[in-house]
Amino acid sequence: MGKRYLGMAMALVAIVLGSCKNAEKAAAEARETAPSGYQGQGRNAVVPTVDRPVQRQWKGIWAFNDSTTFFTNDFDGGRLNGVAYDGDDHYTVWITAENTPINVSPWYAFKVWTTAPGEITIRLSYQNSRSRYYPKISTDGVAFKPLDSLQFKVINPGEGEFGIKAAPEFAEITLQVSETPTIVAAQELYPSTRVKSWVDSLSQKPFVTNYPIGRTKENRPIHLMEVKENGDAKKALMVIARQHPPEVTGFLAMKSFIETLAGDSDQAREFRKEHTLFVVPLMNPDGVDNGHWRHNMGGIDLNRDWQNFNQPETRSVRDFLRTKDADYDFVFGVDFHSTWDDIYYPLDTVVAGPKGKIVYDWIHAISARLPQKKTNISASVELEPTMVSRTYFFVNHNMPAIVFELGDDTPRDFLKLKGQVAAEELMRLLMAE
Repeated sequence: MGKRYLGMAMALVAIVLGSCKNAEKAAAEARETAPSGYQGQGRNAVVPTVDRPVQRQWKGIWAFNDSTTFFTNDFDGGRLNGVAYDGDDHYTVWITAENTPINVSPWYAFKVWTTAPGEITIRLSYQNSRSRYYPKISTDGVAFKPLDSLQFKVINPGEGEFGIKAAPEFAEITLQVSETPTIVAAQELYPSTRVKSWVDSLSQKPFVTNYPIGRTKENRPIHLMEVKENGDAKKALMVIARQHPPEVTGFLAMKSFIETLAGDSDQAREFRKEHTLFVVPLMNPDGVDNGHWRHNMGGIDLNRDWQNFNQPETRSVRDFLRTKDADYDFVFGVDFHSTWDDIYYPLDTVVAGPKGKIVYDWIHAISARLPQKKTNISASVELEPTMVSRTYFFVNHNMPAIVFELGDDTPRDFLKLKGQVAAEELMRLLMAE
């Protein structure tokens, strides 16, 4: 959305909110958080969501140099479609998608080790994509750090100013390898087992439970976490994350967000007296564990299936919400994602009306507390087709909702802080209603 259009939209907000004394102030505050560069992805295209074929990657070990150097993708979240030895300790790896057409989110994750310790160079090569994700490395699969910039080289730099057009065609990384496998990944690894460990850990609190609400095509459970301290609390929030497998930064912000809402602060305790929280932290466990770029095992972008519900993951959340509608008033919904930079995708108050005002109050409150990083806004004025989670939540369950996107390279300590601040400001606003 351009600044001129946003200004027109905010003028209409005052009309829509008519009787609301703070309408003028809300419009001014929303203008303050107008886009500052990154404009988002534009209007979502309507696409079919019936199953499409998925190419399963071969899983195993590649051996080179008389079986002294090895690569593997044989672990949850692994993605490596081919390796070639080019000579002089140089290797080329190929990364291909589960199917096409697909968003340019070239996820990769592999392990490399050798019985002859030394330095090797690896070129990352992609199918119909460019080098989007800066490599992270780990030896235990838990603690990851970005590759040292001196070990990273771009090949054929991009010619654009932002996004995929600015990304290089290839990247080369230099590693010191040994008998201990080094994991190289596009982002930190959070496969379904690790996510479930976090869910189980939080569920040690007496007011947190978790249970499956459905099954994926590969029969993985779709776990829901319920934070309910007061059985009489009839206001509810719905939070989901990781519809798209590579979007780890969104998951990390969501993790901090939920930990704050379920925390031990006086604010959180007061909040839970009136509010119940429902969370699906991993919407696409099949896609995550299979190392997909974007889709589930039906070959579909789940965040285009909130109209027809052809996929088991979206159906599971839809059916769950239907069972709760009679008992709860859903007052807020958040869907955490990742993209090129931090950005909010709310519904414009022109279509959401007074019900949607709290979303903009929330955006402004977060921005006021975290002025060090400007967050972009791209609002939608479309309510049909519902198609994406945010719109479905609002149209079908009357809850103000937002797609909350975090940048691929947003610093991890800031992700944690932003999740915490977002939770604190949302609690404050909801308790003031």
